[in-house]
Amino acid sequence: MKILFVGESWIVHMIHTKGYDSFTSTKYEEGATYLLSCLRENGIDVTYMPAHEVQVRFPQTLEELQAYDAVVLSDVGANTFLLQNATFYQMQVVPNALELIKRFVAEGGGLLMIGGYLTFMGIEGKANYKNTVLAEALPVLMSDGDDRTEMPSGFAPSVAASHPLVDGLGAWPKLLGYNRLTAKPGAEELLSHGDDAILTVGSFGAGKTAAFASDCSPHWGSLEFMNWEHYPAFWSRLIRYLK
Repeated sequence: MKILFVGESWIVHMIHTKGYDSFTSTKYEEGATYLLSCLRENGIDVTYMPAHEVQVRFPQTLEELQAYDAVVLSDVGANTFLLQNATFYQMQVVPNALELIKRFVAEGGGLLMIGGYLTFMGIEGKANYKNTVLAEALPVLMSDGDDRTEMPSGFAPSVAASHPLVDGLGAWPKLLGYNRLTAKPGAEELLSHGDDAILTVGSFGAGKTAAFASDCSPHWGSLEFMNWEHYPAFWSRLIRYLK
């Protein structure tokens, strides 16, 4: 199986102040290193595209996308796809990348969105997927505005339905937050927390879709989750389900 995994990268620009003087430093980080290594060790062919590379490397045609079995979006907002350099700086008309993903799924591709500060609606509503064409393809309904639920004391998702994706995994480790989501009619809610859907699977056209409301990496992905013995198996199952 071959997937395109997009996001889970960021640049931190810091100001260090020491008395009268200050200086700046910048660092680049990637959050999905462990997850991607787990997938590769389980025989999944992963092409990783950090968030900043979407501007210049995201497929421009449906045919390019169809080289993959599934697309995974994790902690990368809609503006990254909609405001590419050619449009924002040169006012050029270019393909809508989110429309391409929607068509890719409708014609049989898989789509997984993983939660975070810049997925679904995200912090201050900046991820903003509810107001894009991709909302139609996802198996969940999103909230308006900031959809984060911070859980510093942790929560363990409850299994809501028997399904090969969650059967046999035992008790879930605690997570530290999630995006508030509701399963669409006809979709299957497999993990829950109260009235909120944590793992939902569904379909759009000929393709399969999934939404995991928490994160695959810190900080919502707690150390307990990252060290969980079933972490590699869960994500590998979920990715393979999309084919």
